Amino acid sequence: NEGGKIMKEVVMIVRPEKLEGIKKIIEDMGCGGMTLSTVMGCGTQKGVAQEDGVNEIKGYKTNINLLPKIQIDVVVDDQHVETIIMKVREVCATEHVGDGKIFIRNIEEAVRIRTGERGSRAL
Repeated sequence: NEGGKIMKEVVMIVRPEKLEGIKKIIEDMGCGGMTLSTVMGCGTQKGVAQEDGVNEIKGYKTNINLLPKIQIDVVVDDQHVETIIMKVREVCATEHVGDGKIFIRNIEEAVRIRTGERGSRAL
């Protein structure tokens, strides 16, 4: 990328009630934009069992119970990643299963469609 800086995508999957706290972290750090998605998922706890032991998601029955989560994606300069991880853990850790996950991915390039700017300038 033109800026020469290493860019990372930080993907956070968290409890829905933690969304405002995460948004504040991203805004306070000046990291630019974010993408939010409502997702369903489970971790090692396999969700919370329904009374009949069967969940129905969009017409499909499953024994693994998928719980509602929020996924927040941000692309940032590598130097911000550890701070984001630390602050997100401060906001989201409850010491109970289901707090969520953070995934870090390498980003090859970013391009702002409107201007053609590339790399960190496109963020």
